[in-house]
Amino acid sequence: MPLKQTPLYASHFAAGAKLVDFGGWEMPLNYGSQIQEHQAVRTDAGMFDVSHMFPLDIVGPQAMAFLQKLLANDVAKLSQPGKALYSAMLNEQGGVIDDLIVYFRKPGSYRLVVNASTSATDLFHMQTLAAAFNVTIIPLQQQVAMLAVQGPNARDKVWQARPAWKAISAQLPVFFSVELGDIFIARTGYTGEDGFEIMLPAAEITALWKDLIAAGVQPCGLGARDTLRLEAGMNLYGSEMDQMISPLDAGMGWTVDTKTDREFIGRTALLASGQKHAFLGLKLLDKAVMRSHMKVMSPHGQGEVTSGTFSPTLNASIALARLPLIVKVGDEVQVEIRAKLYPAVVVKPPFVRNGKVLV
Repeated sequence: MPLKQTPLYASHFAAGAKLVDFGGWEMPLNYGSQIQEHQAVRTDAGMFDVSHMFPLDIVGPQAMAFLQKLLANDVAKLSQPGKALYSAMLNEQGGVIDDLIVYFRKPGSYRLVVNASTSATDLFHMQTLAAAFNVTIIPLQQQVAMLAVQGPNARDKVWQARPAWKAISAQLPVFFSVELGDIFIARTGYTGEDGFEIMLPAAEITALWKDLIAAGVQPCGLGARDTLRLEAGMNLYGSEMDQMISPLDAGMGWTVDTKTDREFIGRTALLASGQKHAFLGLKLLDKAVMRSHMKVMSPHGQGEVTSGTFSPTLNASIALARLPLIVKVGDEVQVEIRAKLYPAVVVKPPFVRNGKVLV
């Protein structure tokens, strides 16, 4: 089956990107130096083609009631237009079907952005539930493209490329969105840095990409996206959580609404099972690199690395890990790397946020 391509595929190819299969999409891994791309986001501005993500609108008189049943987080928190909320969508067993962001546009109208790799499963799950509600689900991927511009200078460089956007977005708080016609600008991201995630008509994305390059924004690929999100302590679907993993065991307990009596899908199973594992960070104390699925040995039992990498900012290997519940920050553990045990210290993510090392 041929790989899908975003509207920026030709731009990636022309820029000499190394293209790889990412969930059925032909996406750039890097444009030369992954480290350079990573550092550009931490110190200046970088941009990522995220048009493979799956945006959709939920509209109708029962849109809020639908989302209150669908999502583990409490959509009632979204009282201001533009406000965003991070949430998990669970199955009846309390496993994570997907993690997503939901934006409140106006009463009866919400925008969701779900992961590319799970979009077909997500849409089927939503459509099945929607049959019991007066709502309409409108997939947008064929009409819009998405670009994430991230870094301490990202917003200024977006305004340099598109001066007309500054008036509506200069005062935009973090985790809020704003719309200008068919342009959707959100002050959100997946890097631990400030910036925007922008949705716009697919036909307009190439011009924006070129104008941002002219403004000094570094194109970045999946490699830098992964090291940045891991430094920021942000989960990746399929690594930190999946349909067999509870959000309570994936460091997402803060997104699960247990303060109200709202009966969202998966609530009963979550309350019955409770949290079984600690979800924390690791910083390796030796020269090696932790990777996913590596065993973690502690005095309290065995755990597992869910994501691991070499951190360019810390100049050390870092990881997220599911550990025995009794393990605490500051404990020393050992990670099995190629049949050898290496010492690591348990830390609380994030490792880096807004350019500052936190561990």
